[in-house]
Amino acid sequence: MTATPEAAVAPGSARPGEPLVELHGVQKWYGDLHVLQDIELTVGRGEVVVVIGPSGSGKSTLCRTINRLETVDQGDIKVDGKPLPQEGKALAAHRADVGMVFQSFNLFAHKTILENVTLGPIKVRRTPKAQAEARAQELLDRVGVGQQAAKYPAQLSGGQQQRVAIARALAMEPKVMLFDEPTSALDPEMIKEVLDVMVDLAERGMTMIVVTHEMGFARTAANRVVFMADGRIVEESDPETFFTQPESDRARDFLGKILKH
Repeated sequence: MTATPEAAVAPGSARPGEPLVELHGVQKWYGDLHVLQDIELTVGRGEVVVVIGPSGSGKSTLCRTINRLETVDQGDIKVDGKPLPQEGKALAAHRADVGMVFQSFNLFAHKTILENVTLGPIKVRRTPKAQAEARAQELLDRVGVGQQAAKYPAQLSGGQQQRVAIARALAMEPKVMLFDEPTSALDPEMIKEVLDVMVDLAERGMTMIVVTHEMGFARTAANRVVFMADGRIVEESDPETFFTQPESDRARDFLGKILKH
């Protein structure tokens, strides 16, 4: 991936690169509901940040503001030193640099797997079709669905479709990848195959912000865990510290409930 330096940090490393994603003083309301409150977050180049917390804590909204799928009411967000564009071609270019993988796979049902992955590079990046197809096949092979390139989404399992969605985002050569609960719609046996792809991305140095309930992934692949509750970042630390010595009562309560099961 050309957007990612070869010398990027490995998971668990304590020293990410220079800031790539920066949120300062971010506030977001839905009517009277204050869903993001005074968010301060910096993600370094090559860093894997996992955002966890109870439902309704603002995790997905936070993720979506970075791609400007949600606007903010106050504060500012920068990606690679640049403020988020408002609209038009600049916004399309920004979204090409910020890959996003959702709970639902959002593949085009009437296009083949290969066509789903090549659409963005051809239309947005103006990549020649043959070059886009070669790159798409390479990425599909990497995520383990290369044999499915000529099929349509409905012919694939949920886990396969989500891996295609990851390949589609990677085809744009993004600077950062956002994952919004990418395994929550999957059957248990399909979760591991998607997480394995994400761990591989982390090991290759991709900058990633991951909203997830998968605590095993947070422990093994994250450089940093960010815990949110009630629209705020309550605490953040390396995974070992967070899971063994959480600072806040809110985090201890959360971990006590989820780690019992």
